[in-house]
Amino acid sequence: MLLSQQGQSLFDCTQKALGIINHGLSQINREDVEGELTISSTQAFTTLWLMPRLQHFAELHPEIQIRVVSSPSYDDLKQAHIDLAIRFGTEVEKHTPHSLACEYFGEAKVYPVCAAELITNLTLDSPTDLLSTWLVTLVNSGSYGWQDWFEHAGVKGYEQHRKWTKVDSTDMALNAVLCGHGVTLAVPYLCQRQLDSGELVIPFELPHPNPVKRYMVYDPRSTRLARLKVFMAWLKKEMPEHRA
Repeated sequence: MLLSQQGQSLFDCTQKALGIINHGLSQINREDVEGELTISSTQAFTTLWLMPRLQHFAELHPEIQIRVVSSPSYDDLKQAHIDLAIRFGTEVEKHTPHSLACEYFGEAKVYPVCAAELITNLTLDSPTDLLSTWLVTLVNSGSYGWQDWFEHAGVKGYEQHRKWTKVDSTDMALNAVLCGHGVTLAVPYLCQRQLDSGELVIPFELPHPNPVKRYMVYDPRSTRLARLKVFMAWLKKEMPEHRA
């Protein structure tokens, strides 16, 4: 059924009025900085990056209680009671509803990563030599798979490679290679401590052609906006916007 011109005008006005009312209610119900905040991100990011740094945030802002959940999917923030989703990839903006804010806050390059002991047991003089060992990849690697890296590196014959281990998340992949099981692709900030200690190494300083972009997705009309801004400011300070 199609609305008449008058009906459409009435509908548009009603929607605008409801929007104004909702905005007014959110202003009235807006909470103080003190309180709870629910953060959602991938399992790898929450486990390897966020949790080791959460104590620092707690020391700075003991008035804010953080609840962390991990999810690989684009959850409905309101339905899942999520205040902030930290998301990664090339299509985050595309999958974010127009009612939500989607704020870019940097990106990082992806490199091959493996255990230092693997280098001593294998000859890795060129990217082609990676075809002699196990390659750990994500089940859903999206824009960050080995195929694109091999093509970028000019490696031939990777289609015939048979030594694959597929996992659900990057933290699983990094745990595998840390124990000497082949090579995986990862952003260095997820394993910086192991890279600094020498447990893990980057065998080739050749990045994946697609950097991992980072976004903060949230409801700009949230009643928790005051404390949300505190956490977002801390997050951007801990993880500056850069392209390294």
